[in-house]
Order: sequence, then C-alpha cells, then structure tokens
Amino acid sequence: MPADSLTTPPGATPPGTTAPDEPPPSATAPDPRRWLALAVIAVAQLMVVLDVSIVNIAIPEAGADLGISTANIQWVVTAYTLAFGGLLLLGGRIADFIGRKRTFLIGLLGFAGASALGGLAPNQELLFAARALQGGFAALLAPAALSLLTVTFTEPRERARAFGVFGAISGGGAAIGLILGGVLTEYASWRWTLGVNVPIAIVAAVFAIGLISESRATGDRRYDVPGVLLSTAGLVSLVYGFSKAAEAGVGWRDPVTLAFLGAAAVLLVGFVLYERRASHPLLPLRVVLDRNRGGSYLVFLLVGAGLFSMFLFLTFYFQETLGYTPLESGFAFLPFSGGIILGAGIVAQLLPRVGPRPLIVAGLALAVLGMLWLTRIGESSAFVTDVLPAEIALSFGMAMVFVPTSSTALVGISSHDAGIASAMLNTAQQVGGSLGLALLNTFYASAVSGRLADDPAAGPDAAFVHGYHVAFVWAAGFLALALVIAAALISARKDELPAEAAMAA
Repeated sequence: MPADSLTTPPGATPPGTTAPDEPPPSATAPDPRRWLALAVIAVAQLMVVLDVSIVNIAIPEAGADLGISTANIQWVVTAYTLAFGGLLLLGGRIADFIGRKRTFLIGLLGFAGASALGGLAPNQELLFAARALQGGFAALLAPAALSLLTVTFTEPRERARAFGVFGAISGGGAAIGLILGGVLTEYASWRWTLGVNVPIAIVAAVFAIGLISESRATGDRRYDVPGVLLSTAGLVSLVYGFSKAAEAGVGWRDPVTLAFLGAAAVLLVGFVLYERRASHPLLPLRVVLDRNRGGSYLVFLLVGAGLFSMFLFLTFYFQETLGYTPLESGFAFLPFSGGIILGAGIVAQLLPRVGPRPLIVAGLALAVLGMLWLTRIGESSAFVTDVLPAEIALSFGMAMVFVPTSSTALVGISSHDAGIASAMLNTAQQVGGSLGLALLNTFYASAVSGRLADDPAAGPDAAFVHGYHVAFVWAAGFLALALVIAAALISARKDELPAEAAMAA
C-alpha cells in the first residue's frame, strides 16, 4: 500500500519548524523505559497505517449499506487523506510547541473517538465527517510519534534501530490491514474496520502515560493560521469541485462546479502569496523551490494520485465484478505489499552505488507499464495473468521510487528545515492521493455513464470495466508525468544524499 508514515531520517528534526529542546546525548543517561516507549509508539503508528488499508477493503460494503453514490464513494478515502495531508505540517508544529507527549495522547484518543463515530455512522455524511476527523487527529499523532522517537533515542545507533522498527511497522502494517479488513468485513461488519481502532488507541494511551516523557521545543511559538486556512480551504474546494463534476446531471460546465474550482484557484494562489511574506510560514518556500526537493515532492504527489485510485478501483473490480469476498480481496492485494517490502530492501542496497535518478526513472517506467497492464482486465479475467503481473510491476516500481525520492527530498536541506522537508513528502502523497482520486473518480463515473448510454445492451459490468480502464489510463498518465519531472528536475548524485539515506525511507 502507499506509504502512510512520515519519512524523517535518524537525527533530523521531526515535522515542525523548530529544533527539539533536548540536551546533548552525553549529558543524560538513556531513558530505561525507551524500548517500552518504542513499543507504544509503534502500536500507534500501526493503527494509523492499518486505517488506510483496512478501510479500503470495506468500502464496497459500506457504500452499499449507506447508499453512497458512485460520485461520492471516493470521499470515504479522500476525507481522511485530505485532512491528514492538509493538516500534517501544522500538526508537527503543535507537537513541538504544546508538548509531544500531550499531542500524542490527544491524537490517540481523538483518533479513537473519530473511529467510533465512523463505525456507528447511520449515513454517508456522518461517515465522511468521521473520516475527516480521523485524518485531523492522525495529523497530530503521526508527527508527534516521530518527534518522540527522535528525543527518546539520543544515541545514533539506537536511534537507527528504533527507526528501523518504526519503518518495519509502517511497511508491514498495510499488509496486516488488508487481511484484517477482509476478516472483519466478511465475518463481522464493515463498521468494525473503524471500531477496531478504539481498544487499540485506548490501551496505547494508558501505557503511554507512564512510559513516555514529555518534551517540547523552545523559541517562538507562533502558528501560521492564515496559511492553514487558505491551503485547507483551497484543497477542499478543489476536491469538491471535482466531485460535483462527477454527479449525474452536473458536469464540468455547471456553475456550482466552476464556482468551487474558481474558489480553489484563488485560495491556493493566495496561500502561495501569503507564504512568501509570512514571518512564520507553514511551508517555507525555500524548502520546495530547490529543484531536487521540489521534483521529489511533485513525484510523490503524482504517485499518490495514481496509486490511491488504483486501490479503490481494483477493490471494486475484485468484489463487484469478479465476485471476490472481502477476505479474498485482501489476499489479492498482498503481492503488492510484499513486493514493496522486498523491493525496498533491495533498492536501499543499490542506492549508494547507482544514485537516485536512475532508480527513480526506471521505477516510474516500470510502474507505468504495470498500470497500463491493468487495462487488460475484463468481466471474467484471471487474477494470475491479468492482475498479478501488474501488481508485481507496480510494487517493485514504487519501491524504486519511494526509497531514493525520500532521500532526494532532503538533499541540501538545513537541520532547521529537515522536519518540514521530510513531512512534505507525506503531505504531497496524501494531497496527491486526494486530488487524483477525486479527479479519476469523475472520469470513471463519466465513462460508465457514457458506455451505458451508448451500448445499454452490453450491461453494467461491461460499463464498469470500461470505467476502470479509463481510470487506469489516466493513472498511468500521472505516473508518466512523474517520470518526466524526475528526469528533468532530480539531478542529485549519490555522494550528495544525506547520511543514512536508506533509513530516510
């Protein structure tokens, strides 16, 4: 699954804009509870990662149960990713300023409450609202967890081991979520894919109170509230405009659609202009204007746009067209998760030898081929010949992108900006996933409606498959554009990568 963890290398300042207020390693003895604290933090990270893949498997049943339309079904994912990505940088600053332990606990308990609300939701509106709340609390929880790791493990070798455990949890958690989501949806209810977070979060919070020490940053503690409002409102307007265009009888030329898209353009341009002169910007523009770093963020944004939609449409294809059970759907995605984990280990060894650019370009080319392979699927395709090769190509291609791009995003960055530069990767991926999913769902819905109108005798399954093909072609286009951007902008050499670059992934 797409990575849902922040990508901060050992030793870097976690998401936020200020350095942690900690004494040098030689001045204090290591916290004897640090490994137990790691277990608690890892469990919290597992919950956040699980929430992406576990809910994906349940979307068809949730949509049928609550009567969610084709145009609106993407909000089950988009509401979460948009809130998560849009508030992530602010969440890092909040953790630094009010206390990382306090923010961690607020994030845990808030995530539990939002999950319970979503699991009990009687209609789509409350479900979407609960998913947005989950994303907002995840934006507090994720950077606080990474910050706590950085200040808890002060010895470089121990810190590297801690981040290794954290990364393994992030990678393996997606695969666990696929199976757990299938089991809960098939044998209990889709509602339990959200409800399962509640006991996990409460238990983790109880142990965190006694095992984790408080820490916070020193210095100026101002928040860029206008920047948050402009960026979040702009992104929501953009996604909502895409969604309105997908509704039956609305389309791209409808005044409501045009109004939301126009408002999005004004708000996002306003955000950039404001950040240029803000004294304490949410996103310092110097971080993204470097060609290597900016290229890395654009690559992650476009990869998120392509991959998130692939998972949604394949989930519906497995369950609605091929008749897979939710559990069978979970197992059908496992080759992708396994390929990413295996591929990342191989790429981490190759990166110091060949440098980032060849790996990124080759990985994106392989991912484009994998996405186009999915256009072979039909109403009765065989998984082994029509889906499995695409999953393998996409997974190894993405491993070749994620690991080196996580390093090129930190090339030439100062320690003061390291946390923001790292957090921007996850922000770019989540925002890209939100926008791509909304846009491709619009193209999918239009393609299905057009095929049903042009050839009603072919039946709905043929129309749905045609819609999947259209979505996969556009997703391949996003990945191809990412390839062009990587080839044009990313020029970092292997000797320019930050120390322990492979751990940055």
